[in-house]
Amino acid sequence: MAATSEPRKRYAIIGTGSRAGMFFQAICDTYRADSELVGLCDLSQTRMDWYNRQLSEGHGLRPIPTYLASEFDRMIAETKPDVVIVATIDATHHQYIVRAMELGCDVISEKPMTTEIGKMRAIFDAIARTGRSLRVTFNYRYAPAYTRFRRLVMDGVVGKPLSVDFSWLLDTSHGADYFRRWHREKANSGGLLVHKATHHFDLVNWWIGSYPQQVMAMGDLLFYGKSNAEARGEHYAYTRYTGVAEAANDPFALFLTDKEAFRGLYLAAEAETGYLRDRNVFGEPITIEDTMSVSVRYRSGAILSYCLIAYSPWEGLRVAITGTKGRIEMDIVENINHLLGDGRVDEASASKGSFKSTTMRVHPMFGQSYEVDVPQGDGGHGGADPVMLEQIFSPTPPPDPYRRAASHLDGAAAALVGIAANQSMLTGQLVTIDDLLPLPAP
Repeated sequence: MAATSEPRKRYAIIGTGSRAGMFFQAICDTYRADSELVGLCDLSQTRMDWYNRQLSEGHGLRPIPTYLASEFDRMIAETKPDVVIVATIDATHHQYIVRAMELGCDVISEKPMTTEIGKMRAIFDAIARTGRSLRVTFNYRYAPAYTRFRRLVMDGVVGKPLSVDFSWLLDTSHGADYFRRWHREKANSGGLLVHKATHHFDLVNWWIGSYPQQVMAMGDLLFYGKSNAEARGEHYAYTRYTGVAEAANDPFALFLTDKEAFRGLYLAAEAETGYLRDRNVFGEPITIEDTMSVSVRYRSGAILSYCLIAYSPWEGLRVAITGTKGRIEMDIVENINHLLGDGRVDEASASKGSFKSTTMRVHPMFGQSYEVDVPQGDGGHGGADPVMLEQIFSPTPPPDPYRRAASHLDGAAAALVGIAANQSMLTGQLVTIDDLLPLPAP
């Protein structure tokens, strides 16, 4: 009897903003022989129609059935996906993760897994009840530079990691964008310590092979926002940028008329959704912080000192791990003029690569320091996205000795640092992770 090929895996996407584009492209183009996109779901019919136009015009495929968010259950019943990809705003991730599992689907979720401890408990309960799986897309794990850093720790170059010093700087293009969008309200995003820093806390957890135990944090809104601008003598009468003549020379302005994706996904959908993608970063309301410092003690005994700033003149990071046998350091300056919201750099930067400069250095406890060659990667997030998408969508992905696939436990461990940090900033107290949600060993 002739062998039969495996049926294509069926996917549905809930949330069709710009972040969905990465998954859309992978399923409908790179891995279309083995994957099938069977449904789109969103608050906005306009956004779903925009993606369907990309299908017909860019890929020569027929339109995909679309469903409004209130029709999520009907989408699952009619399209029968194997996997649901959740790319909605952070505060609603849990809603669709839980319901998809209850309806018999596995789930891939954008980071952060969720924003609050009650929502996290609901996800854990759904996994226990249904037996379905959840994968969180921590794409930074797949960047060649961060993987090389992981390799050094795995090889024992620092011995047992004892101290991590990590500073992440968002510039006034990328950092400001969180203050234009829905992220600027903590009820939507959990703040940058949940939305953005979840990436960074996950890297530390993964690099040192441990989960957090205790968290202490401080943070405030010191640069963006109306009151900070007025304290510097700056006054802005406009609430958004697009169509405002006074904003023409504002260096923080984003005009939704400048890019086809912005026009199609956001500007055209405003009447339908009421969502403004281009709000003034010096307007109101803004309820998240732009300057944050976090201390974390890990189960292994290691201590992390972390800093996040969202208004730096340059974009990048500085990280060092010191252990019983030495120290490794990595400095990265990212080559970004403006993120498109899906991890890609703009056309002016794309030809130069995501990273403008990367250095990595090893300092043995007793021995000569030396530079480490850092591989470069093409694609979004420092070359991470293509590697991650291959691991997710290829039927025969290459072996991964670095264990980069992130489970719901990894997603929880990263988000818990930010959730605990928010609680610590609110109360001024040290927060113990097990008091929020005990996790098994990694």
